[in-house]
Amino acid sequence: MAHGRPEARLAGGLHRRLAAPLGALAAAGAAFAVVGAVDPNEPGHYPVCPLRHLTGLACPACGGLRGAHALAHGDLLAALGANALAVAGYAACAVLWARWLARAARGRPTAGPRPRPVHWWALGGLLLVFTVVRNLPLGSALAP
Repeated sequence: MAHGRPEARLAGGLHRRLAAPLGALAAAGAAFAVVGAVDPNEPGHYPVCPLRHLTGLACPACGGLRGAHALAHGDLLAALGANALAVAGYAACAVLWARWLARAARGRPTAGPRPRPVHWWALGGLLLVFTVVRNLPLGSALAP
């Protein structure tokens, strides 16, 4: 009985365990490929930020697509100039994805520690400070 052998179960299980992280990588790769191919620096390709359009203020995500476009073309400095916080977010997602893939490949539980409310409040505070500073003259280096 071939399916009863441990190596047969492991091989089938590995494909199943890696399906979700590899699917997520394919989706993120496709999204970066689209943003890399369709330049957000040219008007008319993407929707305008409503906050920026109505108030002239840059939201925490403003410049995120331009940063992703620059990263897709290998230009880290331009990406950081467009939105440094978004680039940090892309890097954090990559690290969390690699952890997910490694744990799935080893057959370990893929759910890691869940963020506590204090972590969400800290992230919200960081986004608020980033938004305020990038809209002040002293934070012009953070403006998109």
